[in-house]
Amino acid sequence: MDPSSRNSHGFVNLLASQNSPPIDIDSAEAHVTSPGLVKPAERRKWSTKEDIVLISAWLNTSKDPIVSNEQKLGSFWKRIEEYFNSTPHLVGSLPREWSQCKQRWGRVNAESLLLSLYSLLIATICKVKGSERGDRGAQPLLE
Repeated sequence: MDPSSRNSHGFVNLLASQNSPPIDIDSAEAHVTSPGLVKPAERRKWSTKEDIVLISAWLNTSKDPIVSNEQKLGSFWKRIEEYFNSTPHLVGSLPREWSQCKQRWGRVNAESLLLSLYSLLIATICKVKGSERGDRGAQPLLE
């Protein structure tokens, strides 16, 4: 008997013996059922009050004269998380994780940098416009 024919016959029997229903690859919906699969939580927007508390937490943590800003990244943001979640200003709010605080800080910091640059640009333009007019008082920025 040829060994290759015996193996192929075994594989045919293996396929025929399976009782699983066939999977329709073209179906529009995919049904995945996994016992350990957890649906991610819905995203929460940051309130203005939370932004203010986050800024305060960052300032107080980074300006700490005892620990200073020489902290390791993880411990620094863990301290900010603790400060943020323990503030009485956010009583009743759901707590935030350190990674959420870090990500939000990146956005808040970038926005404040843009606002600072914009303010500096406007002040410079006003100064130049004022010197061109001989400081005749407040004039419209755009003519």
